[in-house]
Amino acid sequence: MNQPVRTRPEPSRRPLNEAYDTALLDLDGVVYAGGEAIDHAVESLVAARDEGMRLAYVTNNALRTPAAVAEHLTRLGMPAGADDVITSAQAVARLISEQLPQGARVLVIGGEGLRVALRERGLTPVDSADDDPAAVAQGYGGPDLPWARLMEAGYAVARGVPWFASNLDLTIPSGRGIAPGNGAAVEVVRIATGKSPQAAGKPLPPMHRETILRTGARRPLVVGDRLDTDIEGAYAGGVDSLLVLTGVTTPAQLLAAEPGHRPSYVDRDLRGLLTPQPEVEPDGAAGGFRCGGWTARVENGALVLDGEGDQPLDGLRALCAAAWAEAGDGVSGADAGKALARLGL
Repeated sequence: MNQPVRTRPEPSRRPLNEAYDTALLDLDGVVYAGGEAIDHAVESLVAARDEGMRLAYVTNNALRTPAAVAEHLTRLGMPAGADDVITSAQAVARLISEQLPQGARVLVIGGEGLRVALRERGLTPVDSADDDPAAVAQGYGGPDLPWARLMEAGYAVARGVPWFASNLDLTIPSGRGIAPGNGAAVEVVRIATGKSPQAAGKPLPPMHRETILRTGARRPLVVGDRLDTDIEGAYAGGVDSLLVLTGVTTPAQLLAAEPGHRPSYVDRDLRGLLTPQPEVEPDGAAGGFRCGGWTARVENGALVLDGEGDQPLDGLRALCAAAWAEAGDGVSGADAGKALARLGL
């Protein structure tokens, strides 16, 4: 069930790691980027775990196995087991297994993570459209995915073989910037065949279902860097979310977020898990909203920020409330440049 339309970030008098039992953490852009830990991620997650919060790492990246992801996290300083990792490969494998008989052949366009997930569901990975596959499963195959693999997918899909995609993310963050993601490769096959796949990853229900089934979370908090996957998935699942500004979403994009893309909370990085979240209140005198030492309002279609607060994030929270309350689809980031510049964001 969808949440009500959010018009401002939510307050939390308790640190988020105390208010929620499980953090459903995205990886790329939240925990690490380009394989290296993001600043403050390791110490923040270790502290949250030590204080009783369960950490579950939820990724749309279907390339690696859960065991490989867990080994990577442990190497970075965040001890994790394979059971702590949920991937879109697992979600799409469950989706396929519910529609095909045990042992069915599935043409794999992707990496080892997808193959392992399919085998765990009793399905048989194959490599060619000539192997009589009953389905095509497409997931992120890494930067060295050969063009020939997309051709195999195209041959099978064009013949009418059911097509499944682990996720539809057009981009992924990397250590060098923003790179094409699995959704970009899916588009290649879609353009060639004129068909569309069933998809499983965030923000779609199969991924949320997979995550809840594997974690047993009762009061989960989704933590992510993307409005159109992490935050939209939380909204669709009726659970709260924390947006961190360490990945692809910019403050200007956040201000312009449509209702289903608005997080419950926003913070600079994963240190936000360990702190309360301040209240954003209407400011009757100015006709806007205040948070900390900042007040924000919309004036002639542009966001105006006043005050001298010592926490730039409080200013951003006030700006979110003003933007989201002004229009159903928010205020354009282009109309917030001066206000954001004052915050150094």
